[in-house]
Amino acid sequence: MPTIEEAYEHCRRIAKARARHFFYSFRLLPPVQRESMYAIYAFTRHSDDIVDQADLAADSRRAAIREWRNNLQRHFAGSREDSVLAAFCDACERHAIPRSYSFELLDGMEGDLSEQVFENFEDLYRYCYRAASVVGMTTMHVFGFEGREALPLAERCGIAFQLTNIMRDIAADAAMGRVYLPLCELAEYGMSRDELLSGEVRAGEDRFQSFMDFQYQRADRYYRESAALLGMTSPPCRAALWAMIATYRGILKRIRRAGFDVLSQELGLSKPRKLGIASHALWLRATGRVPSFPA
Repeated sequence: MPTIEEAYEHCRRIAKARARHFFYSFRLLPPVQRESMYAIYAFTRHSDDIVDQADLAADSRRAAIREWRNNLQRHFAGSREDSVLAAFCDACERHAIPRSYSFELLDGMEGDLSEQVFENFEDLYRYCYRAASVVGMTTMHVFGFEGREALPLAERCGIAFQLTNIMRDIAADAAMGRVYLPLCELAEYGMSRDELLSGEVRAGEDRFQSFMDFQYQRADRYYRESAALLGMTSPPCRAALWAMIATYRGILKRIRRAGFDVLSQELGLSKPRKLGIASHALWLRATGRVPSFPA
């Protein structure tokens, strides 16, 4: 059975190897918050990996995620056998994170194992809440915050993050038989779920351009509506949160600059842009300034 120190170190190694966009943001945090974020990342990463095992049948993955859920319950009750769960449950206790958040996250991931069809944005919002907002609210408990509006703003910021992911990953998701877009909105712009899955839609088409601009405007609105969250976050953690938002809003803007061509390429931030975000975040941490919302 690992010690709690060994459990957190195991999570740190996972985050370093897998957290492409967030690892350097974690490094900006004070030590206690940093290792807690390693644990949270490792938990969400492992949960996601269970669902995404393409070589296993859906029933096998469903059984695995349910066993993971049961194992989580055992660790909340005091078990310390699994390093990731031991560190994650310790972090939840340390920061008074509601246990319901982690089970809502697992509910969302298990939903990915069934064919999900989103009739409207309300359906998609519920999915985004489980996939990302609960992680955002978990993060705010780790960072610390003032003001009762912080958690609702973290929910909206999580929606923005997940909408960005959805826009970026349309082609990759379609290759796995998934479309995370509202059917009524696709129809409004002259497209269908089946056309996306079969590859009949082209990035340069007017209908796709108009549809993606609509998605962009909505995602960006959720970012802007959550802007006050930075000022509500505890000062030692503001730079890290700024870096996370700058990274994901930067990806959203990169999608627009690329003419919304997410069907033929995987769009992300350039290395110079990532270094620029990291440098500014380090400056924010050193000066202690309340960061402006990322442009």
